Amino acid sequence: MNPKHKRNIYRILPFGIIFLILGWVFLWTEFAVISPLEAYGIEVAIKITPKIFVFASVSIFFVGCFVGFLEVSTINKFFIAKTFKEKIILKSLLYLVLLFIVTFVFYILAAAIEMQASIFNKAVFSRYKDFFYSLTHLSALVQLSFSIVVSLFFSEIRDNLGQNVLYNFFTGKYHKPILEQRVFMFIDMKSSTTIAEQLGHEVYFQFLRSYYNDLSEAIISNEGEVYQYIGDEIVISWPCKLKNAYFKSLKCFFDMKHDLQNRKDWYLNRYGVRPQFKGAIHFGEVTIGEIGALKKEIFFTGDILNTTARIQSLCRGNGFLIKRG
Repeated sequence: MNPKHKRNIYRILPFGIIFLILGWVFLWTEFAVISPLEAYGIEVAIKITPKIFVFASVSIFFVGCFVGFLEVSTINKFFIAKTFKEKIILKSLLYLVLLFIVTFVFYILAAAIEMQASIFNKAVFSRYKDFFYSLTHLSALVQLSFSIVVSLFFSEIRDNLGQNVLYNFFTGKYHKPILEQRVFMFIDMKSSTTIAEQLGHEVYFQFLRSYYNDLSEAIISNEGEVYQYIGDEIVISWPCKLKNAYFKSLKCFFDMKHDLQNRKDWYLNRYGVRPQFKGAIHFGEVTIGEIGALKKEIFFTGDILNTTARIQSLCRGNGFLIKRG
């Protein structure tokens, strides 16, 4: 499995897990309400049995993964320019409408099969009408709405912090500082000050956003981790324990060059200038840990970072320097 597909799976799975956990909470709540009713001989719509529990768990997990797949593969691309609040609200409504339509279609099909009637039969729609106004339907909508909002909230925070950063915070991997061998690559845009003066700060911001987006594919494909964006500079890292980490850092540099070259005409037509960059690579031992009182970050410190920065400062034009010793 290539790194991009692996990353997408890691981005999709949390949707399924969040839907599953919240589904269990709602199912347990319904069970707590239904059990006393059954004890008094009151007929309920659904009896929660082990088979029902397994079926409901599997179903809600795959519904969550379906939402995650749509989010990762398609829908998120149309909301990049929206604010955090707008993304949560608009995407939640979109997914809720979509799942409402899916529920409608599958309920009609299931009812038609059970009644051995056409899907256009009035009796089939009459049964759906009863379901639509039922407490069961309302409960399902509330559960789906809450699950969608929570999973999207998690997804947006993860994308803002970085996938591995959020995972490391959850697991507490770097709660106590540890030593780690890592490869670092510093990427610095050529003539960025001149470009910023030429474009103006607002257009330059859009220019930087396009630049970072175009570099991201190469970083993902080579399993790099973005440690920091510092103005027009990117610091990318690979743990040395990763197979072929050093080779992947080299390949990442030239893949980024290739991707920007392919977009050269687009940049010239849009901004009148195209981005070029220089880079430096070095590897060694760093201390990694959580730091900050008012704002927590995963922080790297060590001579390796200072050395890599100095190597990059020696690089001229849009070249590339490597230090291995």
